[in-house]
Amino acid sequence: MTPDCINIRKQILQISYESGHGHIPTCFSIVEMLYSLYEVMKHDPLIPEWEERDLFVLSKGHAALAHYTVLAHYGYFPIERVNRFGLHGSDFGCHADRHKVSGVEVSTGSLGHGVNVAAGMALAEKIKKRNTKVYTLIGDGESNEGTVWESMLVAADQGLSNYTVLYDNNMSHGRGLQIKNPAEKFTSFGASVHEVDGHDIGAIKKALNAPTDSYKVIVCNTVKGYGSALLTENQYAWHRRSPTDEELKQMIGELDARTV
Repeated sequence: MTPDCINIRKQILQISYESGHGHIPTCFSIVEMLYSLYEVMKHDPLIPEWEERDLFVLSKGHAALAHYTVLAHYGYFPIERVNRFGLHGSDFGCHADRHKVSGVEVSTGSLGHGVNVAAGMALAEKIKKRNTKVYTLIGDGESNEGTVWESMLVAADQGLSNYTVLYDNNMSHGRGLQIKNPAEKFTSFGASVHEVDGHDIGAIKKALNAPTDSYKVIVCNTVKGYGSALLTENQYAWHRRSPTDEELKQMIGELDARTV
């Protein structure tokens, strides 16, 4: 785990602790995915509306806190602004609002919707003959939604080689419909599929940069709550809660131990 990703996780913990909000385990599972993406994407935090930028849609919108902290890391706004996460009157809601947060392209929340919007954006960019790439990040549990697979059919039919789906395979779907081999499933839907360790930044960036003639899906095998045994051993207990004083201290200690 890189120092940057350790620090991002600490910020997620601290903000969740202070606000009383946050889906911490799912946020932890996608830190390296988001970090890698913003290393590869064309974007400019000083000009968020830059016409030549690539586009990203966080379809699993309940992981907004992870997105906020990564955007802050890349200079879209000071991390101190995120400290009001989830509080009354805050711009930083538990689901991101594109009208309020710099760098957020689409307001998401209802699972299975953001991935479809992203496919439409990719089609629009193709029609306009622009070089813009469109990325979206979806969850494995979210992929129980039929709309996810409908958008894959559209992406294949329209030849959206400018469209990339990052699939967070953190096994959240264990309580829903089983998708036992997502790489095989997405391949059958016409995708160019890469399967990687979702906490390996080098592997994720290599897959993001790989050329393709069709739309791309990167199956990222992740651990929900990665970086903290307290989270990984009690994933479902942490679905919608923030840490106590003692739990925060323990989790920060677990992260600090990774820097040794």
